[in-house]
Amino acid sequence: MPAPVESRGLILRLLQGSTQDPWGQDPDAFRPESARAAIQALRWLYGPGGYFKVEVQGWENVPPAPVMMVGNHSGGTSIPDVWAFASQWYEHFGFERIIHPMAHEMVFSTRFTGAPFTRMGVLRAQPARAVEILRRWRRDLLVMPGGDRDTWRPWTARYQVQFAGRKGYIRTALAAGVPIVPVAHSGAHNTLLVLSDGHRLARRIGLHKVARAQVFPIHLSLPWGLAMGPMPHWPLPTHMRYRIRPPIYPPAGWEPGQEPPPELVEELDERVRASIQQGLDELRAERPAWRKAVADRMERALGPPKA
Repeated sequence: MPAPVESRGLILRLLQGSTQDPWGQDPDAFRPESARAAIQALRWLYGPGGYFKVEVQGWENVPPAPVMMVGNHSGGTSIPDVWAFASQWYEHFGFERIIHPMAHEMVFSTRFTGAPFTRMGVLRAQPARAVEILRRWRRDLLVMPGGDRDTWRPWTARYQVQFAGRKGYIRTALAAGVPIVPVAHSGAHNTLLVLSDGHRLARRIGLHKVARAQVFPIHLSLPWGLAMGPMPHWPLPTHMRYRIRPPIYPPAGWEPGQEPPPELVEELDERVRASIQQGLDELRAERPAWRKAVADRMERALGPPKA
């Protein structure tokens, strides 16, 4: 079901009016030809020899559909990490195995983004819809629970998982009875330099009420230079690396649709975050020596992450 009008925040209400358009609500709106055209158009960015070098390890850890792919989120509002992973997914599985990325309602606030994203399979991040995709449609989901808190975490925290206490994805996976496949990613956070996520400032000015946003970041990015706010940017070239981790299954005997006890939700959330963190630690350790030396100097100059 669409989010109630009053819960969408002032900015979304102004953009969308009193009713919501159907963008991002119907999985049947997915058009393989649209996804294929988008992936083809992005090959100069994410394909072999493209603007970004993209490397995915661990495809063997993805069970048969449906599964919930859960990853850390990096790279600001331009979401280069999502585009890169989606392009590699379809390069690997083909367009017979559909994956639906779930996105914030702001993506669907205008026809310029809402309509094409819907045709490419992007859906509004709502639990009931997610369960329907997994159970009824038997399709895969790509979920990044950290959302804006994760994608705008400071550059010095780029190898740290930041889900901000969000555990709804665990309840969704249990309700659907599907495995969770953790995905660790590094690289997109090097497409800009996030100095602060501005979480405290966002709370003080009530941004969560007007735009359902938890951050008001400060960053160095193109073409803005020094910028404030979650503004899209032109990403600098970088090496996008993904480490797909072993799947985490619901406990033996689990019946989909049960109300999970809080301790089970907590346990599974800790396991998912720990798995992603291990993947990030491995990716960090595998950096070339010269890149590590440069990054270490930058981190010392910037100091610890600032909120």
